[in-house]
Amino acid sequence: MKKLRAMFLIACHSAMNRKETLVWLVLAIALSSISILGIERLRNAAKENFSQAVSGTDLIVGPRSSQVQLLMYSVFRIGEASANMSWPSAQKLAQHPAVAWTIPVALGDSHKGFSVVGTTDAYLKYFQYADKKSLALQQGQWFSELFDVVLGADVAKQLNYGLAAKLTLSHGGADSTGPEHSDKPFRVVGVLAPTGTPVDRSVHVSLQALEAIHLGWESGMPGASAMIPAEYVTKFDLTPKSVTAVFVGLKSRVAVFEAQRYIAAFKDEPLMAVLPGVALDQLWSLLSIAEKAMLGMALLVGAVSLLSLMAIMLTSLAQRRRELAVLRSIGVSPLAMVALLLLEGALVTGLGCVLGYLGLVTVIFIAAPWLLAHFGFLINGWQWSNYEGLWLLSLFIVGCLVSVVPGIKAYRQSMADGLLIKA
Repeated sequence: MKKLRAMFLIACHSAMNRKETLVWLVLAIALSSISILGIERLRNAAKENFSQAVSGTDLIVGPRSSQVQLLMYSVFRIGEASANMSWPSAQKLAQHPAVAWTIPVALGDSHKGFSVVGTTDAYLKYFQYADKKSLALQQGQWFSELFDVVLGADVAKQLNYGLAAKLTLSHGGADSTGPEHSDKPFRVVGVLAPTGTPVDRSVHVSLQALEAIHLGWESGMPGASAMIPAEYVTKFDLTPKSVTAVFVGLKSRVAVFEAQRYIAAFKDEPLMAVLPGVALDQLWSLLSIAEKAMLGMALLVGAVSLLSLMAIMLTSLAQRRRELAVLRSIGVSPLAMVALLLLEGALVTGLGCVLGYLGLVTVIFIAAPWLLAHFGFLINGWQWSNYEGLWLLSLFIVGCLVSVVPGIKAYRQSMADGLLIKA
């Protein structure tokens, strides 16, 4: 025990003599740790959040496009629909014998960077997330009047909106800055309980309300008759003309493929129906190349850091030959010197791994609100997984093994060579 303590003190003293070089090396290892763990954390958070965003929905129906595109804009509010689905088609779909319920959604407007979702009472009744959890109101009630609005939990929190607050909607998606429907304000009547899904970052209104604020609009811009006072809009026909997509629940999952074929052969307009799970699998396959490339870059950073550790220790041997020779002259065995260099490498690598993990936690705490607001990734800074522990352990072990190479060279170095070194 005394020998181990003495070697530890010697290793620390030796490291302090080369602290400027080793500080940069520790930072490099910490950076590689942050890169590897950060990619792992983002990958897991993305999969977890995406997989929990919708549950209990058998099919998502929309205009014919790609399965991933339909899933992204209808569920995650990412991207925009290239076309809409007519309201008569949505009603006809709801009347199919195999269909138990439908949830029509209309997208395309926003409020201060949050997507507006036009829908019906079926949204609150049937929409599920995670492990078939239903939506619930945290405050107030679901919309009943034309200009009522129900907010997701994050919208209410970030914009500090309470019940009875007034707001107006903007034309265009969350990433655009279209004209504002300032003449038709909405009143907050409810706030949904947090779900950890895109629902939290959505503003919910009725389909009729979206028709009302777009009366007189042509090609996405207000026409001459667009400024119709809010109190007069109920005199117009507010039946929806189209919706973006329809979430479908079937009476029996056995009928999934039959319903999918029916929708694919729909005569009134070209439609498609996707299974959310299948579309998610396609999304992961598309992202796998980028994921592997990012992981490869992180591993490359780690490899460069460890090779730098070995190079620095090899270079320092030339400066430490007299020091190592003196240690051997006072009875320190060659094996103990190998252990000394191994201990130095373990200290540097271990400190880099610890700083890397703490750096990752710090970065997550800083970036978590932004990731949640823009991508819906809910990441816990102190979350720990076995994979992360395995990555850190692997990095630490490799760092120790890399330190063995200079140790072997020191082992082969004779005492006479060290004592007779020329200045």
